[in-house]
Formats: sequence, C-alpha cells, structure tokens
Amino acid sequence: MASDAKGLTQLSLMGGKIAKGDTARATKAYEDYFKHEDDSTRTGNYADVVNKYYDLATSFYEYGWGESFHFAHRYRWETLRESIARHEHYLASKLGVRGGDKVLDVGCGVGGPLREIAAFTGASVTGLNNNAFQISRGETMNRRTGRHDDCDFVKADFMNIPKPDNTYDGVYQIEATCHAPDAVGCYSEIFRVLKPGGIFASYEWCLTDEYDEKNPEHRAIRQDILLGNGLPTARTTHEVLDALKKAGFEILEEEDLVKTADIPWYEPIDPYRRWSPFRDFWSFKTTSWGRNITHYFVLALEKVGIAPKGSVNVSTFLKKGADALVAGGKTGTYTVMYLTVARKPEVSKKLKKSFSRKASSAAAQ
Repeated sequence: MASDAKGLTQLSLMGGKIAKGDTARATKAYEDYFKHEDDSTRTGNYADVVNKYYDLATSFYEYGWGESFHFAHRYRWETLRESIARHEHYLASKLGVRGGDKVLDVGCGVGGPLREIAAFTGASVTGLNNNAFQISRGETMNRRTGRHDDCDFVKADFMNIPKPDNTYDGVYQIEATCHAPDAVGCYSEIFRVLKPGGIFASYEWCLTDEYDEKNPEHRAIRQDILLGNGLPTARTTHEVLDALKKAGFEILEEEDLVKTADIPWYEPIDPYRRWSPFRDFWSFKTTSWGRNITHYFVLALEKVGIAPKGSVNVSTFLKKGADALVAGGKTGTYTVMYLTVARKPEVSKKLKKSFSRKASSAAAQ
C-alpha cells in the first residue's frame, strides 16, 4: 500500500513546475518541436525542449524507474535494480577518485546515480541540472536519505557551467549529454571545469554503424526516439568520439557495452519479453502490461482532475519513445551505453604548442 501511495503521489506531480492549467498547452508546444525531421528548430531551442520534456516526464520516470533514470549493462543473474547499481559503480570506478575529491554529475536527473556514486567512492558529488523541478525532487531525496552533506545540486545549463576552470577531480554523465545541441561545445565546458589529469567518464546515447539515413524505417525510429526522450538531435558513436577529441580530451577507452551484456538493454521496456515475477518484480511498471496500466490510470486521474490536462498525451509519447528505443535496439541502429573514458591532459595542447614555439625560438637564438 505504501508503494501504491508513493506512486499516486508521483503521478499527481505530473507537469513539474508548469502551472496545472498550462500543462496541456506545454505538452502541445513540446510535441510541435517534433513535427519535422529537421533538427535545427530543436537544437536552436534545446533548453526549452529539454525543460518541457522533464517537467512533463519526470513523475512518469520516477514511477517507472525509481531514482536512476537510465538503462544498464546486465548479466542474466541480475535484477534490473542490481544491474543499475553495478552500471553506476563501473562508471565511477573509471574516475579514479576517492574521499574528499570533488566530482560533477552532468545532467543528474533527480540524483539517484550521484547519491550512489558518492557512497561508492566517498567523493563529494555535485549534480548539474537545468530543470528546477528535478532539482527540487533531488533535494528532497537527499534530505530523506541523509546524503545532503556530500551531495548537492547546481541549476545550470551544461553548455555554460557556472564554475571556475579546473574545479573538479572527476566528471561523469549517464545518458544526459545526448540532450546537448552541440557535442563539442558541451564537452569543451566539461573539459574546462575538469582539473588537468582528471577523467571524464560517459555513457552516451548514439546511432550505430547499422543506422542507414536512407532507410525510412531507421529514420522513423530515430524521430520517435527524439520525441519520446526529449532529444534535440542524434549523433553517431564516431561523432561523439570526434567531439571529445576536438574538445581537447585524450581518449583512454571507448566501447559499446551493448555488445557484452547477457540481457539486451531494451529488455525492461520490450512489450514482447517474457516477464518473470521473481526476476522482474521491481521492473513490472516498465513492461507493456505495466505501461498500459499506468496509461489508463493516468487517463482516470486526468478525468477526475488529479493529473493535469495533457498528462495522457505525455504518457502516449513516452510509450512511443519506449517502443522506438526497443526497435532501435533490435535493429542494432541505436545504443544507450556507448562508454567513453577520456582524460584532460596535464598540459593542454595549446600550452604544449606554446612551449614548443618558445623552445624552438630559444634554440634558434
């Protein structure tokens, strides 16, 4: 009963910081961004796209996924919840941080991963998020879990991080910078606030080499993934890697973890999967049955005025996005866990060039 009451509370918060009477209008404005395949309108208004999306979708995410809004590399003996925690620990292990270090979580959601990673590493973790509703939810959870001393939030755009150069010992992101309109610009900001020698570890959403721009089915999958997940655009793994290098990073590791998992990443939301009550008890809400029950529950809440108008439309485009992710996974055209581990050089490339010029000049004299 407590779980059901919590779910009702989460769904009653639908719309986030959007005024209840404005939710239907905001939902339509959000959907209008995705009427055409051209990404330019969305990238030009990415902050509005992403903020509207998370105001509208966060309560659904909390209801279905808990506090960590991401997929995970999963072995056959793991529950979904166990794999999510291990996935976070694995990324944190790449940072090489320890107690007393300062870490930045870029695009932190409501802070599930930052609380887990702070406990795992002993570091102080700051969550960067441009959505006020998610930060308010995260701060509530920090207080509830007692993690408010070593975990905090800053409301800001990851294209313009309001921190001095060389602030953080490590930076990570989990399925968040896919919302960036420009990967080079985003990674350059991360590079700037990371200390020399520090690590940026990332799980990125990407189109794979299997994606064919000339294939109408592939393009439709891409478009529905963008709509259902608040993405202004989509990048390939090659574009992500190239953007990291252009931002100044040295690439230490890169791997699509999809290829080594026992259970496909999209399995929790696959409408055709075989559900096991023992293995999948905590992930029932993400199944086809669970999503349909939620959809009709939201319809009822909207009818009686508990949920704001437009909530059913949000449920509909989230379901469409989930189905597109499954299609992207099954066709091999999309991955949600392209791992990159990159280091900020101890001496930047610009300084190296400067030192080289000075050395050459001295030698000539």
